[in-house]
Amino acid sequence: MYTHSSLSAACLNDTSLGTHCYVRIKESGLRFHYVAAGERGKPLMLFLHGFPEFWFSWRHQLREFKSEFRVVAVDMRGYGESDVPASPDSYRLDYLITDVKDIVEYLGYNRCFLVGHDWGGIIAWLFAIHYPEMVTKLIVLNCPHPSVFTDYILRSPSQLLKSSYIFFFQLPRFPEFMLSINDFKALQCLFTSRSTGIGRKGCWLTSEDMEAYLYAFSQPGALTGALNYYRNIFSFLPLTQQDVKSPVLLLWGERDAFLEQDMAETCRLYIKNHFRLNIISGASHWLQQDQPDIVNTLIWTFLKEGEGRKTYRN
Repeated sequence: MYTHSSLSAACLNDTSLGTHCYVRIKESGLRFHYVAAGERGKPLMLFLHGFPEFWFSWRHQLREFKSEFRVVAVDMRGYGESDVPASPDSYRLDYLITDVKDIVEYLGYNRCFLVGHDWGGIIAWLFAIHYPEMVTKLIVLNCPHPSVFTDYILRSPSQLLKSSYIFFFQLPRFPEFMLSINDFKALQCLFTSRSTGIGRKGCWLTSEDMEAYLYAFSQPGALTGALNYYRNIFSFLPLTQQDVKSPVLLLWGERDAFLEQDMAETCRLYIKNHFRLNIISGASHWLQQDQPDIVNTLIWTFLKEGEGRKTYRN
């Protein structure tokens, strides 16, 4: 029997990353945990993580962008130290989108620079579609526009095969068991194996980093909360609205084992503003952790182009 404690994952308490904060949203009744850095009142840059991650996946970006932004990395509902609703229906996509709106408004802003990876990318796309006035610029890592994904998977047997885990995750309890046995070996392999993990030239997870992930997902209900996102993946489809009106930066790791690169360029069809796509050679699905320096440089370039620094104003 393995045990993981917050003390053994000491990097979670690294004060250089920011301050741990909590907010209870009145409408949903849920308590959310987030880590914030940078001066209050500076433009908000909000980070949404993917599966199986939590706020800690943005540690490199929290350090990088706090000089010019109020940076906030959220534990989304069902993850980390945020509340884990018991009902699978509590993870419908419309609830997840509303969570983002509630958090932005609680923080005292009416708009933000929104950054999402994987599942956080899906929610970021949908938030930008439904609340365009609240997104100054949209930055998405290794996640296609939802309509691109649904269209592509129906005509691509290879992508359907790569996404077969989605159907496995629909089963009750068994996916939780498979992901947690042998001290979460399957979860560890996602980040470290040759086929799906961070590449040889990437910024590998340290033993302390991995311990942080194991601690987060060893908490009661943590895996079920995360998997319930997949159990509601079809709750918002087909989209009635599809167009993105904000400027968009899409970053894509060339070695993504789960999503085919052909989908990246197709996202252009749904963007009614400036669109920049950067394919990062040799990078995996875990892009912001795999190649943080390249990712940060590309984000800075995108933030400073076009309207320039005046777009930082809220």
